Amino acid sequence: QVQLVESGGGLVQAGGSLRLSCTASGRSFSMYVMGWFRQAPGKERELVASINSGGSTYYADSVKGRFTISRDNAKNTVYFQMNSLKPEDTAVYYCAAGYFYPMVQGKYWGQGTQVTVSS
Repeated sequence: QVQLVESGGGLVQAGGSLRLSCTASGRSFSMYVMGWFRQAPGKERELVASINSGGSTYYADSVKGRFTISRDNAKNTVYFQMNSLKPEDTAVYYCAAGYFYPMVQGKYWGQGTQVTVSS
């Protein structure tokens, strides 16, 4: 069993930055593919980025060049650096752990953290 806890969301102006963190409890964090998903009001949840155990990364086209996913296996933590934020990035962001790269197909999920980007 893995529990995921996200932090770092908030309100930021367009063009600003935020860094999300997701810390996992339980064993074998390094074996999981970790992903960040988001869900905006009235829209389906979508995969934004993922990283596998070897450090390979995947990004949705909408965030390429602006967002960076990374992981620190010693700290059981995955990070999500979000730069040049746009109002359309506003959503609840979820951390997930799974076995499949790049789509994750999350087995474990965090509770979500709100990111709001004002224009």
